[in-house]
Amino acid sequence: MCSGRVDLAHVFRAFSNGVDGVFLGACHLNECNYITHGNYHALTMVSLARKLLEQIGLNPERLKIEFMSGSESNLFVEGVNGFVSKVKELGPLGRGEGMVEKELKLKLEAITRLVPYIRLVERERLRLPAMPEEEYRKFFESEELTRLFEETIGDKLAVAQIVSLLRKGPLSTAAIAKTLGLTPSKVSKHLNASSKMRLVRYDESRKCFALA
Repeated sequence: MCSGRVDLAHVFRAFSNGVDGVFLGACHLNECNYITHGNYHALTMVSLARKLLEQIGLNPERLKIEFMSGSESNLFVEGVNGFVSKVKELGPLGRGEGMVEKELKLKLEAITRLVPYIRLVERERLRLPAMPEEEYRKFFESEELTRLFEETIGDKLAVAQIVSLLRKGPLSTAAIAKTLGLTPSKVSKHLNASSKMRLVRYDESRKCFALA
């Protein structure tokens, strides 16, 4: 199967099912077997997924892509062995980052619900032309990408996490901030925006927020 067929949904489904790391093997760049540049799409997807992992407090090193041909079994073995060693060093998903299971589940659920939107943003704003791998990495580590990410995905991801949390029951701003690891001021901003979109409402009797 072409590496370009691997989707964000596949990656985050794997993490949601409890795997500690995801390794993706792809053809060498500019050597696509299907002449579709699928491996470039895979590189973009992995770069974006690593940014999402970082955004929710998970180590981006838990996701890796390596480029190799079908005849380079030595590269495959070396790549997998090195990745397995790194994941063991990181520890179990979430726990290795000091995250409780409930918090991890909530954050992964939020990303999963947002995947169709993220896929659209990637296609419209973040898809790059074929270029050397190093140029891809520079872009995804740049201030420009950070700005684009926060502008198009970051805020929506925070709102998605808040909505997922409130599905469990009403909570105060302080409780939401503590659970999600955000500042109360940021949570207030997202709650105000969510209230305008009629996603949440303020319950005066309980002095907390609930789903609308």
